Amino acid sequence: MERLTTQEEEAMLILWRLKKAFVRDVLEEYPEPKPPYTTVASTVKNLERKQYVKSRKYGNMFEYKPAVTEEHYKKHFVSGFVQKYFRNSYSDLVSFFAREQAISAGELKEIIRLIENRKRR
Repeated sequence: MERLTTQEEEAMLILWRLKKAFVRDVLEEYPEPKPPYTTVASTVKNLERKQYVKSRKYGNMFEYKPAVTEEHYKKHFVSGFVQKYFRNSYSDLVSFFAREQAISAGELKEIIRLIENRKRR
């Protein structure tokens, strides 16, 4: 799976939210100042080339829909991130956020609850 640029990730987030869309629909979802239509069209075409989206032609327009789920993308790149920056240790990742005060005790308790519930299944 090829890594996406920040611009491509932004477009994918919109496509995942919309489920399917024409370029003009994607453009409408961008905050101000909106990028040029041609930029969004090129970005979506790159996503198609990278096989992240599929297209269907309607006359002279293309409708795009995600070919990769957001969950699959997250799993693939988060695991790579943890491997690269935290020696493949999710414990080190959580410890980092705890030390940086980027995660609260309540959030840690919720994570523990999720882990314990997963073990019971």
